[in-house]
Amino acid sequence: MNRKTAILQAAALSVLLSACGAPASEEAAEPAVTEPAETEETASSEEEKQAGAYVSTENYTLKEVVVLSRHNIRSPLTGGGSVLDTSTDHEWFHWTSKASELSLRGGALETMMGQYFRKWLEAQGVMEENEMPSEDAVRFYANAKQRTIATANYFSSGFLPVADVNIEYHAEYDTMDPVFNPVLGFMSDSYAKAAEDGMHEYDDEIAALAPSYELLKEVIDYEQSQGCQSGSCPVFSTNDSVFTLAQGKEPSVKGTLKTACSLADALVLQYYEEPDKVKAGFGKDLSEADWESISKIKDVYSEVLFCSPLIAVNAANPLLHEIHNELNQEGRKFSFLCGHDSNVLSVLAALGAEHYELPHAIEKQTPIGCKLLFEKWTDADNEEFVRIRLVYESPDQLRSLSMVTPETPPYSYDLTLSGLQRNDDGLYRFADVMERFNEAFAAYDQLEKDYAD
Repeated sequence: MNRKTAILQAAALSVLLSACGAPASEEAAEPAVTEPAETEETASSEEEKQAGAYVSTENYTLKEVVVLSRHNIRSPLTGGGSVLDTSTDHEWFHWTSKASELSLRGGALETMMGQYFRKWLEAQGVMEENEMPSEDAVRFYANAKQRTIATANYFSSGFLPVADVNIEYHAEYDTMDPVFNPVLGFMSDSYAKAAEDGMHEYDDEIAALAPSYELLKEVIDYEQSQGCQSGSCPVFSTNDSVFTLAQGKEPSVKGTLKTACSLADALVLQYYEEPDKVKAGFGKDLSEADWESISKIKDVYSEVLFCSPLIAVNAANPLLHEIHNELNQEGRKFSFLCGHDSNVLSVLAALGAEHYELPHAIEKQTPIGCKLLFEKWTDADNEEFVRIRLVYESPDQLRSLSMVTPETPPYSYDLTLSGLQRNDDGLYRFADVMERFNEAFAAYDQLEKDYAD
């Protein structure tokens, strides 16, 4: 896709979608923090609660940013004749893309996010207005799936609207690139048992999904569906999860958690796309708390599969190396790596990020289109520091196609790496963060020593 064509297309889509009934802003999108240049010296307890750890970058110079992005809004992963059709008699939203592909709204949102990042980096002096950077200064690398390549294309259109950006993908189109594929690179019988035991440590969280399951069934009228009436739909349970771990494969689960996740995923995507909130809930007037409850199914599903330590250091290893290399690449100013929620979660878990729940989001860990930022800053003595945070849009910003600008930015949440000391301004020493990456690499190498059969 030509970059200029993409940005014009996305802008047109934004106008089109708004004209077709996208709602006006339903709440004041008060960001947890402003863009870094405008961060205040002090923050109230409420601001700290919303924004994660307090960070000030006023006395530092931004040198480089590495972004690990989740793709933006897509259609559900499964199409006609799937569990979406058999589990409810309601008609789903008519998505603007084929199953699993980026939607028109996702493209428009991603272009605006790219423009926001451009304005931020211009304000920080990292980029010039309408810069046409050298090949080494900027890198875009996406998984080879349509939704990730398209997300990178749309972002680049807003980010570098007059430059011809090369979007790298290193696998056959519509397949999983090994760097982004969260598969288990090491496997043995003893490892599989230990890793599965680690997954079962989330059994209490799965059990706590009972109210979410009931709400989901009520919203889609699960038990009144033809599938359930014919006996083809399973009875929901919180203790029927069966995990499968195999070399070269993603961790997987069968049972209610899997089925409910597919349904919850489609319902949340429908909420982002459908202008009428009641219609989005199949005639139910759901509260924000209800949507959070439904989305919690997705959060727990992903956490169970990718966040236990033994799995995270295994599944995230190739991508951790890629991020580490980008942070140490001479002459690099900006890197955009586009993958999936499983990538963001496993990378953070492997690096020892403390548990968090994002404010102003119904997806509490990896909202659609979220960006995990590794920012390299230097002080007056040229010592290097790192800020790690998530940048994301609220459901209202996603639904209303709100422009994200320096004046109305997306939300930002600073993350904490367990056991690492921050300086007085809330930043980590670059050397300490690099050592944490090395510890994650060593943990992967240690698997073969600890679990050799």
